[in-house]
Amino acid sequence: MDSDHLNIPDIHFEVSFLEVQAHYIQVKMSIGNLSQPYVDLKMPVWSPGSYLIREYAKNVERFRSTDINGNVIPFQKIAKNTWRIPSEALDRIEVIYSVYGFEVSVRTNFFDSDHAFIVPTATFLHIADYINIPSRIKIKLKDSWKKISTGLEEIEKDTFYAPNFDVLYDTPIEVGNQDIWKFQAAGVEHECAMVGGGSYDKQRLTEDITRIVEEETRIWGSNPNKRYVIITHNYQSGGGGLEHLNSTVLGASRNAYLNETSYKNYLSLVAHEYFHLWNVKRLRPKALGPFNYDAENYTTGLWIMEGFTSYYDNLIIKRCGFYDEKEYLALLANDFNIVLNRPGHAIQSAAASSFDTWIKYYRPDENSINSSISYYNKGAMLTAMLDIKIIAATEGKIKLDDIIREAYEEFYLKLDRGFEENEFRSLAERMAGTSLDDIFDAAHHDGELAYNDYFNLVGYEIVDINTNSNVLTLGITTNKVDGLISVTSVEKNSGAYDAGLNVRDELIAINNVRLDVKDREIEFLVQHAKEGEILHFLVSRDGMIREIPVQIRKNKKKSFEIKPLKERTFLQELLGKIWMA
Repeated sequence: MDSDHLNIPDIHFEVSFLEVQAHYIQVKMSIGNLSQPYVDLKMPVWSPGSYLIREYAKNVERFRSTDINGNVIPFQKIAKNTWRIPSEALDRIEVIYSVYGFEVSVRTNFFDSDHAFIVPTATFLHIADYINIPSRIKIKLKDSWKKISTGLEEIEKDTFYAPNFDVLYDTPIEVGNQDIWKFQAAGVEHECAMVGGGSYDKQRLTEDITRIVEEETRIWGSNPNKRYVIITHNYQSGGGGLEHLNSTVLGASRNAYLNETSYKNYLSLVAHEYFHLWNVKRLRPKALGPFNYDAENYTTGLWIMEGFTSYYDNLIIKRCGFYDEKEYLALLANDFNIVLNRPGHAIQSAAASSFDTWIKYYRPDENSINSSISYYNKGAMLTAMLDIKIIAATEGKIKLDDIIREAYEEFYLKLDRGFEENEFRSLAERMAGTSLDDIFDAAHHDGELAYNDYFNLVGYEIVDINTNSNVLTLGITTNKVDGLISVTSVEKNSGAYDAGLNVRDELIAINNVRLDVKDREIEFLVQHAKEGEILHFLVSRDGMIREIPVQIRKNKKKSFEIKPLKERTFLQELLGKIWMA
C-alpha cells in the first residue's frame, strides 16, 4: 500500500563518495509525507550480533537540514544519537551528513579509495517510533567502482529497498570492485564477494560452501532465504565474522586459503555464521528482537545462541568430511582448554557471561582472565553435554539436531516470536523424555559438570594429559617494547599474583641479574628453579624502584584430550557412532 494512504513518512537515502579517500561518505536522507511538528532522527548505538554500545553517532559530521527549496532548517541535537528537526507546515525535508569510517572490523564502517564497507547501523538514521516503515537506498557509485554487494532487494539499478529499518540495519553493503561469483546451494542463490584479493580457489570454495549450506539446511529442515550474500574482507592478517538476516561479513587472511589448517578454519567460520541464519536470526530468545537500538538488550541466552553455534560449526565441518574424528575431537577439547585454564571460570557462569557481554566480553582488560569466560566456548562445552545426554536418553533415536529443528518450527515458523529459556528447556525435555536440569542449571552457576559422566555415555573420555606435569610457572605474561620488558597479565592464585606483581610493572632484574631484551633469563630461571623457590624481582612501577619476592609454583594449566574409551560396550560404541555421525 502506498505510504500516502497510511500517512507515514516516505524515506529515501542517497549515498555518495566524494571524500572516500579521506574515509568519509556523504548521506542524503529525504523524508516526505510529513505530518508532525518535529522529526527526531536517531542513529543506533550498537549493531545486532555485536553486543557493545559503540556510539556510532560520534562519526557523524557536518549535519544539516533543509526544506525542499534548500532553505536551512535549524536543528537541535537533543541526545547523543538524536537530532530534532522542526517540520511543522512542511511536507518534505532533506538531511545531509558525512560519516567517517576507518575501523577494520566486521561491525564498523570502513571507507578508503579502494572500497566502502557500509554498516547500516553506523550510517543510516531512522525516525523515532518509525522503525517499521520502508526506505530506499540509492548508491551513487564512484567512477572507478562498478559493483555493489548486499542482501537488500535491488528495485532499480543501484537502488535498493528495505521493508523496514530492522532489515536495513541487518544488511551490510559492500561497494567497490570486489570479486563476485554466484552459485546455487539448497535451492538458494549464493553470492560470494571477495574484497582485497587473496589466494582462494573459487571452484573449491563453491563446492565446499555448498556442502556446508546443504548440511545445515538438512539439520534445520528448510532454508529461509531465496538469496544469500557472503562478503569476505581479505587482509594481510584478519579474522572474525558477523551474522545477518540473509548475509554475513567475514574477515580472513588473503593467503590463508593455501594452508589446509587455516582454510578449514575459514570454512568453520562460514559454517558458524551460516548456522546463525536459523539460530539467532530466527530461533532466538525474546530479548533478541525486536531490538531497542538506543540501549543494551540484555539476555542470559547467548550461551544457547553462540554456544550451540560454536558447537555445531566444527561438527558440521566434520560431517562434511573436512575434519576427521581426531581433528574434530581436538577442536572440541580446545573449548575445555580455553575455559578451564582461565581462573575466571570459577567466577562467571555462561549465563552471566551472556548478560554481561555488554560490559565484559567486548571490553577485555588485563584482569579478564581472572574474572570472566566466553559464552562461546563454555556454551559449546555445555551443548556437547546436552547433545550426548539426549542421544543417550533416547538410545540414539533423537539428537540435538531434532531438538533445534522442532524449536525452530515451534517458535519461529508457527508462533513467530522469541522464546524464554524455560520454554526451550521444556521442549527439549519433552522430546528427550528426561530432565535436562543438570545442564541448564550449570549454565547459570559457576562450577563444573562431571564431564566424563556424559562422555562415557557415548564411549569417550576427556583426560588432562598434564596431570603429572612438573612444569613450573610464575603466572605472568610479558611484553617487550623498545627494550623494556613489562608485565601484561597476572594470573589469579599464582606466585606473582599473591606476591603483588602488577600489570605494567617493568621487569629490570631477577636475583640481581639484569634481564636482556630477549627475556631469556626469565625462561631460564623458571626452567631451572625448584617448586617453592623464591625469585627476587627488581621492578620499576611508575618510575619507582622496588624489589618483589615471587614464589615459583607448579603450573596448573590443563591440556585436555577427548578420546575413545579403551573398552566400550556395544551400546556405548553405537551411541558414539551416532554422536559422531
